[in-house]
Amino acid sequence: MATKRIRKAVVIGAGVMGRGIAAHLANARIPVHLLDIVPQPQEGDDPKDPAFRSKIARNAIQQIKKSKPALIFTKRDLELITPGNIEDDLDVLADADWVVEAVPERMDIKQATFSKIEEHAGEDTIITSNTSGLSIAGMLEGRSDSFKERFLVTHFFNPVRYMKLLELVEAEDTSSEVTETMIAFGRDVLGKGIVFGKDTTNFIANRIGVHGIMSIMHLMSDFDMTIEDVDQVFGKPMGRPKSAVFRTGDVVGLDTFVHVADNCHETLTDDEDREVFEVPDFLRDMVEKGWTGQKAGQGFYKKTDEGIMALRPESMEYEKRDKSDFSSLSGAKGSPADKIRYVIREGEDKAADFARAATYRSLAYTARRMGEIADDVVNIDRAMRWGFNWKLGPFQTWDAIGLEWSVEQMKEEGIELPSWIDEMVEAGHESFYRWNGATREYYDVEANDYKPVPADEREISIDVLKKSDKKVMGNSSASLYDMGDGVALLEFHTKMNSVDNDIIAMMEQAADEVEDGDWRGLVIGNGSDNFSAGANLMLVLMNARAGNWDDIEEMVTRFQAANQRMRYLSKPVVAAPRGLTLGGGAEVAMGANAIQPAGELYMGLVEVGVGLVPGGGGNLQLMRNIFGKHASDADFDALPFLQKVFMQIGMAEVSRSAEQAREAGFLKLDDGLSINAEHRLHHAKQRVIGMYEAGFRAPRPTQFRLPGKDGVATIDMMLYSMEGQKQISAYDRHIGKMLANVLCGGETTRAVLTSEDRLLELEREAFLSLCGEEKSQERMQHMLMHNKPLRN
Repeated sequence: MATKRIRKAVVIGAGVMGRGIAAHLANARIPVHLLDIVPQPQEGDDPKDPAFRSKIARNAIQQIKKSKPALIFTKRDLELITPGNIEDDLDVLADADWVVEAVPERMDIKQATFSKIEEHAGEDTIITSNTSGLSIAGMLEGRSDSFKERFLVTHFFNPVRYMKLLELVEAEDTSSEVTETMIAFGRDVLGKGIVFGKDTTNFIANRIGVHGIMSIMHLMSDFDMTIEDVDQVFGKPMGRPKSAVFRTGDVVGLDTFVHVADNCHETLTDDEDREVFEVPDFLRDMVEKGWTGQKAGQGFYKKTDEGIMALRPESMEYEKRDKSDFSSLSGAKGSPADKIRYVIREGEDKAADFARAATYRSLAYTARRMGEIADDVVNIDRAMRWGFNWKLGPFQTWDAIGLEWSVEQMKEEGIELPSWIDEMVEAGHESFYRWNGATREYYDVEANDYKPVPADEREISIDVLKKSDKKVMGNSSASLYDMGDGVALLEFHTKMNSVDNDIIAMMEQAADEVEDGDWRGLVIGNGSDNFSAGANLMLVLMNARAGNWDDIEEMVTRFQAANQRMRYLSKPVVAAPRGLTLGGGAEVAMGANAIQPAGELYMGLVEVGVGLVPGGGGNLQLMRNIFGKHASDADFDALPFLQKVFMQIGMAEVSRSAEQAREAGFLKLDDGLSINAEHRLHHAKQRVIGMYEAGFRAPRPTQFRLPGKDGVATIDMMLYSMEGQKQISAYDRHIGKMLANVLCGGETTRAVLTSEDRLLELEREAFLSLCGEEKSQERMQHMLMHNKPLRN
């Protein structure tokens, strides 16, 4: 068969993974049938009722609807998921492009499911299994040659929407066209990072990840480490997610974790570290007691009225969580690589000793698996970054520590290393990765030499632009690069990409450069997980406390002007946000002519939460998006739309996806979406080129027909009611009235058109006024100190 496009899918199995896959297919706008077994009827059930017969799948859709964190970008896309069952609805397999099995991890159930699929699926239908470790040969027993050619493993990680990893494992007879189809579909349509594994127990990520976690469990008592001590070490200081080890276990489910570990222990009979996978008695006891983690209300941690309690494995009792003071962790600063290097090489307390012991064992074990679970360091590192959210994969971690130094340390500890590591060091190679000019290379074990890291040309790397000498200009907070094809890229690089005076200055200079130079247009974006967390709040508070009102006014005026300049540039400007896009970050994005966001977009105007109103044009921008072409119509009633804008800003609402941002008005209907976040800069660049070549003209400024004081009074009636019901404080109402005055145009009437400049003037006045109020300053300080809003 030829490489095909997947337009319709079927998921069999409506459990955690099945419904997660179905939800993400809906995120990608792929219609999907979700099938499961017909349940056993209970008293009162009608076994012939279609709704009853598909009850399991229907309930799964309801669970998708209520899931937290949300599995689906927008509830509107739930209509793309059709529930059914595997007795009445197998006819839908006939015209499906892809059928993915996600039934329980039992070989007999898998084989029976594949028998039904083969009987009903079309002759070109691709069939995959979401197994996390069952033998492919076993699953394919009794299947036809045609079935085997169209089969491979597609191992998603939970939760499917958020976890980037997709492990692909081919069967012996899998057609290359089938593999290429699933690579393209997984990467381009579902936005996944593809890793190629082998038909071995638990493939790559779970094999290495579970080994590392089990090693930690077995080692912790030797170093007198508590549950919370371990999570302090193997969280951010060691480049791991905040949930670290035991909190991650609670989230995943300890019963699931035990199942995966047992699978390793039972099947890996030739693994030299087989005993590491033996589940400790305390963990098995926890599962038997039903202490399976977050879903059960308790696991390694338990939330009580007294606070978070942590388990003491030796007594199986819970005690109040206690945070130890480890100098090796508090001294770990900088990048993930810097932190890891400091803990391992400089740390002198028991936390560092423990980190060294666990890390050395994990790195050595990973090196010994080379060729068995994967053929190169790149696939292993990507699997751990994308599947376990490590900042650095094992071999990147090794580079951070120092290859030659760490090999010496491991040998002193008697840790077995494979011969290829010795050969690598003896050949004088100092790292697993290196830069060769602007090319990132990795050490290839088989060739005993370096090769370019496989890269998608659509993944535009800031590091590559730097190494390629593509920087046009820059300062300490932002830089302008040449992306090629006449498109410039403006990148912010402050902490959390917060907007400061230097970023504003670079926005001004970038606008001049693109306007006057030989450019087609500008992309605003970066390679970070977050576009921008907003304005530099510390700078605002310091100036407010010092009474530097002129400095605040100058910053606000320049920021407003910079965002307006981007919108009305004679060449197209496209923003490419991802992750946190808050406050000033949202204003930068909305100031562009178009937005090409990642699917994971957490966008909002949140200034009210710190006692302010948007100050970079956000009020105007959201009004412009929501009012659209009707803003100046004489017969247009602005008040219902103003109330929508007011609630969006006044409640500091943040979207939980790009589609929610579109529904809220932060994105326009014709703004794009890059479900693969790594493609968004490329897509934004192509959009700039397309707009330019199509004869781009800057839009006209919007004029608004606004209600003035009448509108403010109407909104204040709502605020009065909310205050009376204790939903908001008196100061919340005060901020709300000032926001309403901005949105309603101040001293105006519907008979007069209000300009964008007038709205910006009102915004500046309100922002400056609130900066001067003690309660707003208290809110700003509280947010900076505690990272949560104050209600005063």
